Formats: sequence, C-alpha cells, structure tokens
Amino acid sequence: MVRTESPICDFNLPAIKFNLKGVDGNYYDLSSLKGPNGLLVMFICNHCPYVKSIIHRIIRDTKELATLGINSVAIMSNNPNEYEEDSFENMKKISKELNFPFPYLIDETQEIAKSYGAVCTPDFFGYNKDLGLQYRGRLDESRKESVTNARRDLFEAMKNIAITGNGPKEQTPSMGCSIKWFD
Repeated sequence: MVRTESPICDFNLPAIKFNLKGVDGNYYDLSSLKGPNGLLVMFICNHCPYVKSIIHRIIRDTKELATLGINSVAIMSNNPNEYEEDSFENMKKISKELNFPFPYLIDETQEIAKSYGAVCTPDFFGYNKDLGLQYRGRLDESRKESVTNARRDLFEAMKNIAITGNGPKEQTPSMGCSIKWFD
C-alpha cells in the first residue's frame, strides 16, 4: 500500500456536485447533504489500515459535528476489484456494523474522487455553509497508531468553520493509502 499525503487546502474552492448511491440504496447529492453550517466530505474505504485505525474517532467527530450544524458524508472510490474488502456489499456490512452516522456512498466511476482531487484514504474536505473549501487536513496527529490525547485537528477546524465560516490557515495534510484507481 502506497502512503500518500493530501495536498494543501485551496481555500474557497467550491464543492463539486455529485449524485451517488448510498449503502442504504438511496441516492445522495451535495445539496441534500449540506448542513446549515457546512459539510465534511470524506474519502475512505474499508481495507485501508489508516482508515481502520481512526474510524471510531471519525464516527465520534462526525456525531459531534452534526450538533454544530456540520453534516458529513463518506465516499468510497477505490477499485473494488483490487480489494474485495472495498466491495459495495462490504461497504454495507461495515456501515451497519459500525453504525455510521453519515451516508456511505460508492463512486463507481471514480469521477467524483478525480473531480475533488482526492488522493488518499482518508482524505477530508471541510466546507463552510456556502460550500467553499476551508479544510483539507488530517483527523488528528495519529497515523496508523493511536496517539493518546491527540489534538483533534479536523474537529477543531470544522467547529471553527461552523462558527466563523473559516478554516485554519495552518493545516497538516492527511496521510493514508493511495486511492486504488482503475487502469
């Protein structure tokens, strides 16, 4: 698995529209997902050890962000032929087992990941209420190993975005497995 870092935040870049199928069988688009204070778009997958190591903190943070008017969505863009664990059936399974508090969508053509410029799992895109990009950083200082009392970079940034509409000027890139592109 190739370790990749996300690029720096391109402030106010507009969110890209999409209409993707969720594990619940419903389709979701950008306008239906946006919260009153913003939206967190996360590119994740099931097999990545980086995602596996932080998924419970992602769940915790997205639940707390919802109380601040920030909705969240997870998109899986990997080629499932490369990793069976990333299949739609396994997406349904993990979402149910972990009781995801956000829609989990499949990007079967990988068009959305490419449009967003997503490069790794996890890759976080934090938008304000006007759907202008304000955060493109890490969840916290943990990587594949949990760090006790790690500063909650993503949560603090999104909380500030909910309150002020602006993300922090200094952001540490997310790090994870490269997205598994179709050949």
